[in-house]
Amino acid sequence: MEKPAFETDCCAVNVVLGEEKKGHLIPNGNGHQVGVNGSLIGGTDGAGCGPTPGTMSSVEKPVPGYPEREQWTRQMDFIMSCVGFAVGLGNVWRFPYLCYKNGGGVFLIPYLIIGVVGGIPIFFLEIALGQFMKAGSINVWNIAPLFKGLGYASMVIVFFCNTYYIMVLAWAFYYFIKSFNATLPWSTCDNPWNTPSCIEIFHHEDCLNGTIGNTTYGNMTCEELADGRSPIIEFWENKVLNISQGLDYPGSINWELLLCLAAVWVMVYFCVWKGVKSTGKIVYFTATFPYVVLIILLVRGVTLPGAYDGIMYYIKPDWSKLGEAQVWIDAGTQIFFSYAIGLGALTALGSYNRFNNDCYKDAFMLALINSGTSFFAGFVVFAILGFMANEQGVDISQVAETGPGLAFIAYPKAVTLMPMPPVWAALFFFMLLVLGLDSQFVGVEGFVTGILDLFPGKYYMRYKREISVAICCLMCFIIDLSMVTQGGMYVFQLFDYYSASGMTLLWQAFWECIVVSWVYGADRFMDDIARMIGYRPFPWMKWCWSFITPCVCMGIFLFHLFNYKPLTYNNTYVYPWWGEVIGWCMALMSMLCIPVSVLYKLCRATGTFKEEHVFSFSVGRS
Repeated sequence: MEKPAFETDCCAVNVVLGEEKKGHLIPNGNGHQVGVNGSLIGGTDGAGCGPTPGTMSSVEKPVPGYPEREQWTRQMDFIMSCVGFAVGLGNVWRFPYLCYKNGGGVFLIPYLIIGVVGGIPIFFLEIALGQFMKAGSINVWNIAPLFKGLGYASMVIVFFCNTYYIMVLAWAFYYFIKSFNATLPWSTCDNPWNTPSCIEIFHHEDCLNGTIGNTTYGNMTCEELADGRSPIIEFWENKVLNISQGLDYPGSINWELLLCLAAVWVMVYFCVWKGVKSTGKIVYFTATFPYVVLIILLVRGVTLPGAYDGIMYYIKPDWSKLGEAQVWIDAGTQIFFSYAIGLGALTALGSYNRFNNDCYKDAFMLALINSGTSFFAGFVVFAILGFMANEQGVDISQVAETGPGLAFIAYPKAVTLMPMPPVWAALFFFMLLVLGLDSQFVGVEGFVTGILDLFPGKYYMRYKREISVAICCLMCFIIDLSMVTQGGMYVFQLFDYYSASGMTLLWQAFWECIVVSWVYGADRFMDDIARMIGYRPFPWMKWCWSFITPCVCMGIFLFHLFNYKPLTYNNTYVYPWWGEVIGWCMALMSMLCIPVSVLYKLCRATGTFKEEHVFSFSVGRS
């Protein structure tokens, strides 16, 4: 029988990690697998190519030049970092909106079901994988070398997230600075950016017999008054965004917003540059402070007139919604968004854990905190929205919006109706800034960790981390310049809709489950987890990874694909064809990493297809 062609060069393409004992991977305990570039250096056979299957190689010392991998100073640092990263702006505005849109309290049923069969299993998988392999989002997939493209895909997604997500922080910082005025600039119509259509207050009871009695605005009919614009909307669109006609009209740079963007990036840099030792301390404030503000806002909100109606609108179930497919789709996408699945950051955070940390219990606790925060934030949001609806004399559905519209239109309106508006405005936007800041710098941490893990020891330098973080922040900042122009909001929505959309995350989660359960082996991974935490997790996890979760992910993915709708802004502006092409290119940049890397590795290897197939999957089989 002819000898396989790759045997002579197996050390170059071999991606077996760590010491192999009874078919299980063992990290060397220093945060770096034995060997260089992910290859194993251990007991070798006659060809000098890694350990002979079934034998135990001697534990090697760390490669010279590698520093020992950092670890959290205490386990609570990891918990707080995960809370800070996973609990973000989506919990405050997106979950409450989806809840009232999809039947109120009945939305919790599909939300909890998909959380149990999809969210928690993958959340646990990513943390456990990082903790076991002691590596970032790329090197952890050395467990299945043929599918290492999963790591590159997650890096692409988290890079795009880091790039556009920070714009929300820049807007929040801008509003925070503008809050330090005796009169909030978005509460009046006498500013340079206001138009003649601007109207500060409109009471519906004043509209009698088709006219309004307030002579300040003239004898306007109700139809004419319907075209009036709120000063909040005009401040947002005319001052903050200074929005242009479309994507093909970038316009000039908003220099005030540019300075806010630069300031936020500087804050992110100094939160991340020293690694988890500094990150683990900062998150104690950034992860807990939003809860303090939410509690204060809830106490204040429930005392406002109309708050009860708002809360009842939020939790009142509409059982007929359970039969609609869109409700289940929204629940699934919200779980994947809010749990931060598929971004690689959870893997990076888990890699700094102690090897014997009980990540199984951590996963359940963090999932409970995440979903509990979403549910709690809904009471805060709808207490305030109920008050706004009562003041304006309209239905709650007319004041509740999603996305940036809720944070920068509805909430600014809410604070203008409260006593001492500047105080409440500063408090809210500082909370918004802090809420997004920890998600941002943990996302940057995950990206940088994945990049640094690719460098072998000979490239180690003292300030490699600080330089890498600086380069990452600078690259993102340069791309962000397109989002502080007059056409910046169109660019922002393009990134938000395509680059880190539900489809890309679902595609990533699907392949993560397939690779771990069917390539590496679900039973094998369960054994590895048992060696870390001292006991085997409930078999439900294995069943989810192997069957249930992939089906859920692919089902939601296909529904999204078949019901694709072109991107619009405010339901009026339709993006040009070339804008959609750019968007799909961003989506495919991550999605194609997986099949392209598979084809690349197969084409690079020598020997017959059967030999390549057996070799590439040999690591993932018991």
